[in-house]
Amino acid sequence: MSDRAGPLLIGLDLGTTALKCAAYSEDGSLVASSTKEYELLTPTANVVEVHPFTYWNEFSSAIHDLLAEPGVDTAQIAAIGISAQGETLIPVHANGTPTRNAIVWLDGRATEESDELADRFDEKQFYEVTGQPSMLPTWPAAKILWLARREANLFDQTARFLLIEDYFLWRLTGEYVSEGSLLTSTCYWDFRTKLWWPEMLEALGIDQSRLPAIVEPGVAVGKLLPDVALELGLPASTTVCTGALDQACGAIGVGTVGPGRFSENTGAAVALCATLREARLDPERRMPCHYHGVPDTYMFHTFTSGGVVLRWYRDQFGDAERSVASVSGRDAYDLLVEEAGTIAPGSEGLVLIPHLQGAMAPESNANARGAVVGLNLRHGRAHVARAMLESIAFVVRRNVEVLEDLGLEIPEIRALGGGARSRLWKQIEADVTKRPVLTTRQPDAATLGAAILAGVGLGRYVSAQEAAEEMVQIDETFEPRAGNCGLYDETYAIYKQTYEALCPVFDSLAKVHA
Repeated sequence: MSDRAGPLLIGLDLGTTALKCAAYSEDGSLVASSTKEYELLTPTANVVEVHPFTYWNEFSSAIHDLLAEPGVDTAQIAAIGISAQGETLIPVHANGTPTRNAIVWLDGRATEESDELADRFDEKQFYEVTGQPSMLPTWPAAKILWLARREANLFDQTARFLLIEDYFLWRLTGEYVSEGSLLTSTCYWDFRTKLWWPEMLEALGIDQSRLPAIVEPGVAVGKLLPDVALELGLPASTTVCTGALDQACGAIGVGTVGPGRFSENTGAAVALCATLREARLDPERRMPCHYHGVPDTYMFHTFTSGGVVLRWYRDQFGDAERSVASVSGRDAYDLLVEEAGTIAPGSEGLVLIPHLQGAMAPESNANARGAVVGLNLRHGRAHVARAMLESIAFVVRRNVEVLEDLGLEIPEIRALGGGARSRLWKQIEADVTKRPVLTTRQPDAATLGAAILAGVGLGRYVSAQEAAEEMVQIDETFEPRAGNCGLYDETYAIYKQTYEALCPVFDSLAKVHA
């Protein structure tokens, strides 16, 4: 924490099930933070919604909590930047009020519409224009077509289709604007020309008048509306700035702002970002390419299986750890990782495949599932816990290898997310990937990245690169240990062999349990 005098920059991170507000000084020191959770509405398996007012009400509550924290001088607050979940769609009336609940990015109802759009557009053209290897029900293009077909009255009443960052910018300033890092995965925005894609808009039955204006990340949109400033208790002079996709903000928050920088965010999933000077595509369409939160910069960005396997293990088999955690005040995850630390590298021959809900990039295999191979009577719970940590490191290495095949140099890995708190896990990652793994002092990279963009929009910094140099503070560097690298080379080879060997089994299981 910091009580340093000077302007304060607020980073707002709009997550899937929670939002966080954090105030930073200009040197990147955290002054205070507040987190609020909200419930997802899931009436059926494929439907995931949230009422937009829920987001706003929790944001208002978080801001008030933040202002009550010691060291926060409300008069010092100068700007707000936003880190936002991607693909969450909020249709609104002409006066900006929502026509229906937000359709959250996890929502998968638009399967038929997704298939129809996939048939309509050539795969190569689709990738060239959007940077996304394939059409999915997740993308807002499919969701808009679903609304046109299934909720025609509400579709007709919708004046604008907004993403969650756009909605907040309107609530805060009265302006309808959006930016490229969030627009990339809508699949109706051309990520090279930075203009709407006319052919896709025609397929969806909408025109540009029903979409926001396009600006760059880190741009001042306007001052707080007077009534909003009064409601939130913030200075009316507070400048509201465009931010970026949450993973782009996270990358910025650990300094992944220039070519050659690579970051991984280990949470329920592993999100990987490799910064590029220009838009690039993977000839094998394994890697999506996104517009970055740094203007005129791009990134290979993908999700893949991550810490959800550890959460599953904690929930299903971690009664002891949860019990100890409840009376000791410690985190059950930390206790599981401590157990894993008692086991030697390689987990004594135990290899785990972590794809509980399918494999994402670069395998892109929806039928993939989890597996434990090599189990014998010597193995216990701690072996399984260690094998889980190693399996996620193998996933990171697999993606690093694909990026290297595409000609990228990855000299180091910058780590963020919950997994970055574990020194053991980051050391395993360094040993498996044979690269230094760096962590930062700031506990939340996404809010810091949003604050950095707010600082740029405010004019306190010339660029996100300059701001990151000033504000991102490196904490630890985990160097690869030569004695472990050779063993992990062998174990990683077995991991890949195991996955390939099990693919026919995964396909058979999918058919049996379809």
